[in-house]
Amino acid sequence: MKSTISMRSERLTYRLTTVRDLEMVLTQENDRENISYIIPWSRDGHVTTLSDSDKRHIVIEDEDMNQVGYIILAGLESPHQNIELVRIVISKKNNGYGREAIKAILQYVFEGLGAHRIWLDVKEHNERAKQLYLSLGFKQEGILRECIKNGDNYKSLILMSMLRQEFTTP
Repeated sequence: MKSTISMRSERLTYRLTTVRDLEMVLTQENDRENISYIIPWSRDGHVTTLSDSDKRHIVIEDEDMNQVGYIILAGLESPHQNIELVRIVISKKNNGYGREAIKAILQYVFEGLGAHRIWLDVKEHNERAKQLYLSLGFKQEGILRECIKNGDNYKSLILMSMLRQEFTTP
């Protein structure tokens, strides 16, 4: 059975995603403001993740318990203690929720899970996300050139990571 997660940051609460949350997740994924920055999953893909012990699918809620986004982590069972930030989607933009959520997840990954490293990939054209990750201490490791097919075009991904010793507790 999957462990629980109950976290809070200044304005946000984090809990494990349930099947009942998936309509919200799918709606946020397919929102026009988000879809160009992620590769949407099917409902079945999310359902599979909910029961995968190597992954955490986490809902983010504001002070009024409104769902404002979600996060997916992978690699929880990695013998190398490398956690992947698979996805973060925030539906309510320009409130600082993304920054606050990533800070909370970094603390959870390094202090709660004891990870050595967290890594992610971000689409090359997602300047806002790249700048956010850099401002929080992530380092750019490289580029996966034209690794994603999008219609008739190929897109590149930027690899970024942070090591435990680079993390500073908020």
